[in-house]
Amino acid sequence: MCGPRRLIGTLAAVAKKSRKQSGGTPATVALQQAGVEFTVHAYEHDPAVASYGEEAAQALGVDPGQVFKTLVTDVDGTLTVAVVPVSGSLDLKALAAAVGGKRAAMADPAAAERTTGYVRGGISPLGQRKRLPTVLDASASGLETVCVSAGRRGLEVELAPADLAALTGAVLAPIARP
Repeated sequence: MCGPRRLIGTLAAVAKKSRKQSGGTPATVALQQAGVEFTVHAYEHDPAVASYGEEAAQALGVDPGQVFKTLVTDVDGTLTVAVVPVSGSLDLKALAAAVGGKRAAMADPAAAERTTGYVRGGISPLGQRKRLPTVLDASASGLETVCVSAGRRGLEVELAPADLAALTGAVLAPIARP
């Protein structure tokens, strides 16, 4: 069996090839190919809503601390993914420190979409077009499962935090503020 890092290198390519056959998103295809246990949750997305993550938590009847948003940032010129609970906000200084950087800012939305292959509000940490360094908030480790975007608005995937970290190569660090 391949280790998580070697497997991830192939997930984006496998997801792209298999997506049309399975009808899934690159994220769900990557999970299927990895053999990870997960559950897909669909809900009716309201385009007028301001917070996609809070909308998902409310629509699914899940605690907002269990639903995580995927944010694309720029840490010292390197696009980096931060995965934090929708109940809080990202601490940019903590994120920079977690990856050995000095300064972090939110990435340009167009660059985030172009690099991940997903639209804003539907960016998943899984199955991205280009694998980016990823940091998962440490609060995830205390949960049995977490929900993250499955790759489009109105679609979430629930999985074990350890599986999410392994498949994305994520570093666990306290990067969220309440």
